[in-house]
Amino acid sequence: MIVEVAVAAAFAVVAGVNDGGALLATGHKLPTVRPALGLAALVAANALVPLLTHEVAGTFVRRLAGPADPGTTTVAVIAALAVVLTLTHHGRPTSLTLAVVGALAGAALGRGTPVDPGALALVLAVGLAAPFAGALAAPAVSRLLTLVTTGRGLRHWHWAGFGLQCLAYAANDGQKMLAVFTLALGVQGAPPAVTLPAAVLFGAGALYGMPRAGRTLAREIIASRPLHNVAAELGSGVTVVGCAAAGMPVSMTQSVAGGLIGTGLAGGGGRVRWHAAVRIALAWLLTLPASAAVAGAATFALTAAAP
Repeated sequence: MIVEVAVAAAFAVVAGVNDGGALLATGHKLPTVRPALGLAALVAANALVPLLTHEVAGTFVRRLAGPADPGTTTVAVIAALAVVLTLTHHGRPTSLTLAVVGALAGAALGRGTPVDPGALALVLAVGLAAPFAGALAAPAVSRLLTLVTTGRGLRHWHWAGFGLQCLAYAANDGQKMLAVFTLALGVQGAPPAVTLPAAVLFGAGALYGMPRAGRTLAREIIASRPLHNVAAELGSGVTVVGCAAAGMPVSMTQSVAGGLIGTGLAGGGGRVRWHAAVRIALAWLLTLPASAAVAGAATFALTAAAP
């Protein structure tokens, strides 16, 4: 159990490195929410929201890899971490959710455990649709904001958008941390003794990863104005909350990136830095098959070597 818990702790830190900076990035041109305050809000949401709803964590545990065992899950998590850390090291924040989904499926296949193809296909379809949903929602929100607020009032909407983003992440994407911890510890539900340490570890990782992961979304993907950033927060938040209500895990990072690109396209497309957007999209496309291949090969080798 010690190894499984250590891997779960490392997973929470990497989730913070990969996701935390990206979630804080959209507010850099409208610094209503200072980084320290924003980080505290993210940690609090990840500690408290799963106490109210943890349906997405249940999807990871129950529906993707059949009757998962701690050993298979540990191999899958390590494979997902290896892929995500490699991409993050090169400044390409990717979807840890896609990495976990792919690694769980790959590890199960490597061990010879049946995988529910219908559940896997549904999760992947919803996950891959999330950035497109964010891209559609954000321009609509942007147009609405131009009608109902001013530049000064945009600061209040930034608070609302960031708050919604924190809640959405904790209700959906962040629950992969809860799933990994509960499998490692052999517990059910969302006990505070699990959600609080996971949230603190996430915060530590976000503090470390904020400069690099945040820079990619905040500066590279689009020449944005404050209106674009707030619209991306609100649009992605609504999208991810809707997926959480259905118990479908999606990537908040993907939804935010899609929202930023959508607002850029609404203004004619000239603001989108397509070379950066393509590199991020390629990282997403690589994440799932790479995680599945690494986890599958490792699990097959360990199973074959077992007496």
